[in-house]
Amino acid sequence: MSTSKISIVIPALNEHESIGQVVSEMPWNLIAECIVVDNGSTDATAAIAAAAGARVIQSQRGYGAACLAGSLAALPTSDILVYMDGDGSDVIAGLPALIGPIERNEADFVLGSRLLGTREEGSMLGSQVFAGHLVGTLVKLTSGFRYTDMGPFRAIRRSSFDQLGMSELTYGWNLEMQIRAVQKKLRIREIPVDYRKRIGGISKVSGDLRASAKAAVRIMEVLFRVTFNRKA
Repeated sequence: MSTSKISIVIPALNEHESIGQVVSEMPWNLIAECIVVDNGSTDATAAIAAAAGARVIQSQRGYGAACLAGSLAALPTSDILVYMDGDGSDVIAGLPALIGPIERNEADFVLGSRLLGTREEGSMLGSQVFAGHLVGTLVKLTSGFRYTDMGPFRAIRRSSFDQLGMSELTYGWNLEMQIRAVQKKLRIREIPVDYRKRIGGISKVSGDLRASAKAAVRIMEVLFRVTFNRKA
């Protein structure tokens, strides 16, 4: 499989401080395109991303909605979809290791685990680390696979993504993908990835107590809804 058949999808909401650097760091010789999905930004996120070389599309509000829009907009020739955040916290230098198991036909879905990798001090809150362990345990109990994280940096074979029937439009998207991957019996691999503090701005989830609580409730809702309402 050629590494030029890779579409990178970056959902972005008001990330004007970081998106230019994130896009400019893309390994253009390894990928077919970088799609930045402007998720209702009120700043210059879209213009900065386009100037840096990304293909920019618009999406309705919602993290999952943006990820889905980017997935559906990916070039039809792309065999692998890669997701990452637009705040600069994911380290794109880890891309070859992330896509390697798929290219070698050893896996269909590869999750970059921040908890297995090296984290810059202050890049994750203790509550985020705890949530990763808790959800991993619950998924193991309900679905049979032990994840260590719900990190955004991930890769999936395009044909495998098409099997999942993703529908979650909020921050529960990552978890829905992980549970669906188990249900569809995809070959799953976790690899350690490096993780940094965001370049600028405030996290839409961890930067606000109310938003954090809302996201936590939604993630738990997704966990039980997707687990106990399996799709054929």
